[in-house]
Formats: sequence, structure tokens, C-alpha cells
Amino acid sequence: MRVRSVVSVALLLLVVLSGCAALRGIASHDAATLASGDRRSVSEPTAPAETCATVAAQLALTDGTADDADEAAPPDTARIQQALDGCAQTGDAVVAVRLAASGALTDFLTAPLTLRQGEVLLLDSTVTLFASRNPADYQIAGRESCGTVGRSGGGCAPLLTLAGAHSGLASTPDAAGRQGRIDGRGGATTLGASQSWWDLAQAAKGHGIQNVPRLVQATKADDVSVHDIDLVDSPGIHVSFQNADGLTVWGVRIQTPATARNTDGIDPAGATDVTIADSWIMDGDDGIAIKAGSQPSAHISILGNHLFGTHGISIGSETTAGVSDVLVADDTVSGTDALGNASASSIGIRIKSSPKVGGIVRQVTYRRICVDAVKAPIDIDPFYGGSNGPNVPRFQDIVVSGLRATNSPHGATSVLKGVDAAHPLRVRLENVDVDAGAVQASDADIAASGVVFGGAALDSDGSDVHVSDADAPSLTEAAPCVFPAYPSL
Repeated sequence: MRVRSVVSVALLLLVVLSGCAALRGIASHDAATLASGDRRSVSEPTAPAETCATVAAQLALTDGTADDADEAAPPDTARIQQALDGCAQTGDAVVAVRLAASGALTDFLTAPLTLRQGEVLLLDSTVTLFASRNPADYQIAGRESCGTVGRSGGGCAPLLTLAGAHSGLASTPDAAGRQGRIDGRGGATTLGASQSWWDLAQAAKGHGIQNVPRLVQATKADDVSVHDIDLVDSPGIHVSFQNADGLTVWGVRIQTPATARNTDGIDPAGATDVTIADSWIMDGDDGIAIKAGSQPSAHISILGNHLFGTHGISIGSETTAGVSDVLVADDTVSGTDALGNASASSIGIRIKSSPKVGGIVRQVTYRRICVDAVKAPIDIDPFYGGSNGPNVPRFQDIVVSGLRATNSPHGATSVLKGVDAAHPLRVRLENVDVDAGAVQASDADIAASGVVFGGAALDSDGSDVHVSDADAPSLTEAAPCVFPAYPSL
């Protein structure tokens, strides 16, 4: 079932409730300004009406592996790139470049590709676009060697670069629910080496930064869409959207194991007017991570998604330029992936930063969030990665309304922290039911209504945590939680 109705209902309720709060004139942080999210009128994307070029499959890979010659020189790179180069658009026009099955031939093998303005790469439902395993194909000139552990990273180009406005990725699902697939082959041994991209990430832990490719990268490209497509086994981040306005992710299925380190799902950074909806996200790091390093991120909606084995729905850690107006509603977060792997750092909802990369995070609203089997149901931490630096994190106007956490593992702990008395966390919690009782709280002003952790009410603790009764009517009832199984790909 699509989330179109969920999106419209959630936004309508927020408009009504925001107006009611203003009329009541509620005092102090009890009157937190509710987020409304994406300012656009967003609906499910559709495939372009015009197909500019069709590229037919010439491969059928066995277990996702080609012969030695094709692995050394991916044979479809030039064919696809030529079609993309010839179909670039101007203005708001959009066309499809179709990757089509040809009988039993359904596979493509490619090195990095670049989509131009007005192009949507459209895959047939049975088509898989496989990424090259050759690090040399991704090498960025003058950077650290792709496929190695280095000091700074950044040595690899992404598999797919969305380089112009109105570009995107999509497929045409069939009646059986199959969608076109982009497979990064992160778990396969890289060419000429004895380890995979994921092995490289593990080797870099505590010893440097792995140089691995992202699956999809859009930078300074407005009005991007990623729709009804499977993104599988990325070597690094699956979708990175940076310094642009207008991202719609809808009906996307990300499937990478919880054990694959640093494989974020969807990362909007310096992004405005973003909707991520009706998607299934499984990976080895943040499921969604909103960042604001050099440019602000604002007006973001995360609606009706299901996350598995990730580090949660996150804001941060880079918040220097500021994050505001983020609506997270009707999402589920499970601590175990579809393969049975429990995430090593399973989290439900998360705001993380530090004085090194901190800034203001405000007007963030979570509504009807269901969390299962995670180690930190709520994690709001201004000291993620350290306590020193000139950029003080400030978290305010945070509302968590209608959150339920079940089956929390032994030792599960929620975190509610501000920086200090001058920069406290200001948060409103209502109808929050977390089965794990442990809470680490400091320098926090908390308005609470119907809040229990481990069956007990949240109380003030010493001089730096102040819990007061929320005097406004509840915004959201905690609905019964249903955690759907990850769909078969």
C-alpha cells in the first residue's frame, strides 16, 4: 500500500494542531513549534512519458559475476553513457533512458555513469545494473587510491552521479512486485585484491578511512527523484543528496546487511524540501541521516518508511549550518535486519552532534513512531564523537509524540542530553511508552505527558534535569505497532 494518504493526513493534522497550539498560547517550551516538513506538494513520482533511448541487455550474469574479461573492462559502460550523453535536456523537460531486458538477458555491468539534466535512468523490472568490482574504474585523479584505507578518504567516484536538475532513477515494477535493481556488489572481492569493499571498511575501523564508492550521488542538482527501485549491497552510502533543493525518494528498497560498515541508506546534506516516503531501508549504518555541514538542511519529511538493522532515523552528526523543520511520522524501526543480523548500534530516533561539528537543531517533530529490539529507543546526544570544539550543539523545539518501543534488549538505554545549563535540551514528550527503563539525562528541560520508561514515569533528576507536566492536550495517541516483514526482492 502506498503512503500517499498517510502523507496528506499527517500534514493536514499538523496544520490543524499547529493552529490550535497558537490559539491556546501555551507557555515556554510546551509551545514547541510543530514541524510541517517538505513545503512542496508531493505525490508519488511517475515515469517520464517519453523514452529518449533504450539500451538492451547483453549479459546474463551467474551469481552476479561476469567472466574475467568483462570484469576487467565492464562492457556496458560506454553503451549506457553514450545514451545518457545524447539525451540531456534543457529546462524542466524530462525523458527516460531505459535499460531493457532482452529475452533471458537481463543484466548490465558498468563502471561509473553520469546522468545529465532531465534524465531518468529507467530499469525494467527484471533488470539488474551491476557495479564494477575494479577500484581503478572509480579512481578520482589526485586523490587517495580507491580500494585502500587512507587518511582522508574521497578517492572513489560514485557508481551513479546525478549531475543535473530533474534527474533520477526509477524502474517499472511488475505484477509480482519485482523492481529494477542496482547492485553495488559490496560483499564481492574487488578485482586484483583479496578483500571486498565491506572488508576494507572493517579494516579501516580505528585505523583510517576506507576509500569506497557510493552507489548514488547528487550534488547541486535540484528536483531529484529515486522511485520504485532496489538498491542492493552498496560499498558505501546508498544515496547521497548534497547542497540542493528538492529530493523525492519513494518506494525504494535498500537491502544491505546490518554488518556492512558505513553503508548509510539515504543522506540529505545541505538539503531543503525533501520527502522520503514508503520505502524499506536495511543497511549497516544510519538508515536516514540528515546533515548540515556547510549548508542548512530544512523542510524535510520522513513518512511511512520501514527500517531494519540500521542505526536509526538520524539527524547529524554534522549540524554546523543548522537543521530545522523536520517531520518524522508513521515510521517503524527494527533492530534486526531481514537476514537475522542484529545491528551492533541499533537506535530508534536519533539526534547526534558534538562541539566539533555542532549547530542548532530545532523544530523537529516525531509522530507515531514504532521501535522494536533496539539498544537506544531515543538517543539525543550533543557529545557524539567528543566534547571539545567551538560549535556548541543546541537542540530545541523537539517533539516526540506517540512513540512506542518494544522488545528492547538487555541494557537498552535512552539518552536525553543537552550541553550545559546555558544550552539545555528542550523537548516535549507525550504518549511515549518505552519498555526499557534506563534513561541517561542531563541538562534537559522536558515537558512530559503520558510518558513511561520501563513502566515508570520520567522524573526530574537533580538540578540539571527538569521534568514538567505538559499542559496542552495530546497531539498523538500511541497507536498499536505493526512491524511488517521486509519484502522479498
